[in-house]
Amino acid sequence: MISDPLPAAWRFDALGTPWRIDTEEPLGEHVRAAVADRVERFDRAWSRYRDDSLVSRIAREPGHHCLPEEAAPLLGLYAELYAATRGRVSPLVGGALAASGFGPRLAGIPDAVPRWQDALAWDGTHLATSSPVLLDMGAAGKGLLVDLVSELLADAGIARSVVDGSGDLRIRDVPMRIALEHPAHPSKAVGIAELRDGALSASAGNRRVVGDRHHVLDAVTGLPAREVVATWAVASDDLTADGAATALFFDVDPAWLSRRSIAWVRMLHDGALEASPDFPGEVFA
Repeated sequence: MISDPLPAAWRFDALGTPWRIDTEEPLGEHVRAAVADRVERFDRAWSRYRDDSLVSRIAREPGHHCLPEEAAPLLGLYAELYAATRGRVSPLVGGALAASGFGPRLAGIPDAVPRWQDALAWDGTHLATSSPVLLDMGAAGKGLLVDLVSELLADAGIARSVVDGSGDLRIRDVPMRIALEHPAHPSKAVGIAELRDGALSASAGNRRVVGDRHHVLDAVTGLPAREVVATWAVASDDLTADGAATALFFDVDPAWLSRRSIAWVRMLHDGALEASPDFPGEVFA
């Protein structure tokens, strides 16, 4: 954010990153407790870093698993991302990420990324896995949690808010000008996004690095994306924006971007900028 969008700000940590919620009035203890509970339940379901998570249980016990309610939009979007990038964005990269040093390795999980159709089936409620797989929801999961927290605030009667999940924003009726931070020079901006409602997600390959590898892996090759170094995506919800920000590291189907009404900017490895004509703001050429 460029400046405080609303008078009251609550800062806390979630999913291993700093978060912030801006509102007109300080949040009451009951609302904060509800947010903390929602974050904990989400983390307990989807974290690769917890032995007691649903994801870890799925990795240890192939078979049929009943997933929480938020799995429907999350895995539904992943199915779209998988198709729109021809398999390059996949929830099955957990083993490859762990092998690269991003999170703990689990016994029996292969380093190679399996094909969706070979490893799992999803019917909207139950997930069936045919072999040990380590799911990773990092391409869109944080965006979904941002949406869930934003909806919780709205249900509590808080009409105007900004939920900032460390690069993933969900804005409700708050005019904002948001700097698009240069991935190599944090004090510089490559553009400005202007939003009042909706979501913006940013991703950069240099933010999480182990050795010579960053965390945005091509699920087809198992190697980090190289042609694109940073992305920004705007959508009506942050689940979509977060997923699109990952997909834009690859050759993503433009029809999918259009169908989902996604506006975007991305920086190539040579510093060149590409942007959709409908991006709400300005890109500095």
